[in-house]
Amino acid sequence: MSFHTAPPLGGATNIYWRLYQVTKIKICGLFRDEDIQYVNEAVPDYAGFIINFPKSHRNLTIEQAATLRKNLSYDIKVVTVFVNQPIATVLEAVDYIKPDVIQLHGDEGNDYIDELKQKTALTIWKAFKVDNETDFGAIQWCSADEILLDNGYGTGTVFNWSKVEGFTRSYILAGGLTPENIGDAINKLHPSVVDLSSGVETDRIKDRDKILAAVKVVRER
Repeated sequence: MSFHTAPPLGGATNIYWRLYQVTKIKICGLFRDEDIQYVNEAVPDYAGFIINFPKSHRNLTIEQAATLRKNLSYDIKVVTVFVNQPIATVLEAVDYIKPDVIQLHGDEGNDYIDELKQKTALTIWKAFKVDNETDFGAIQWCSADEILLDNGYGTGTVFNWSKVEGFTRSYILAGGLTPENIGDAINKLHPSVVDLSSGVETDRIKDRDKILAAVKVVRER
């Protein structure tokens, strides 16, 4: 069974399934030609492009992302990341960039996701911030194919992992992950994917050695 099709609900069965899945790795926030070269060398499972979000220094236009995507290894799946974008914009980006996954990192709800599913067959990931106010019951019922648990939007800090230890749905783990702590994260939480961005950067620029180190850690689990 692919982790994309894992049942969103369920107790012991879903936890058992997660214990034996192989965790994958995503390197997010690529925005330079050099970044593409680094991931082509490291070959993570996923590479992420942030689209039309000027608050991020990793922001790309649709055209810029499409150009970078052309030079990305076919062995790496492409994730396009959107924050509260109109569905028409998401579909335009899909048409230009040809991603494998759409990641929603804003306030998009099930109505938005369901409408998007009617218009594209691509896998959809939905991000949620984990804090003291997080409603995990609502997250369980999210209609996205996969959910992503994060500390926020680009904070680069780790949330309290104990908050998700009893969570039964498969999820992608993000937020403050580095080559030094992803091994511990995998051993404790068994996420479907670990998602790194600032943790593989030096001075806000992707660092080749850190990317290679992060991928090596995941492959050796």
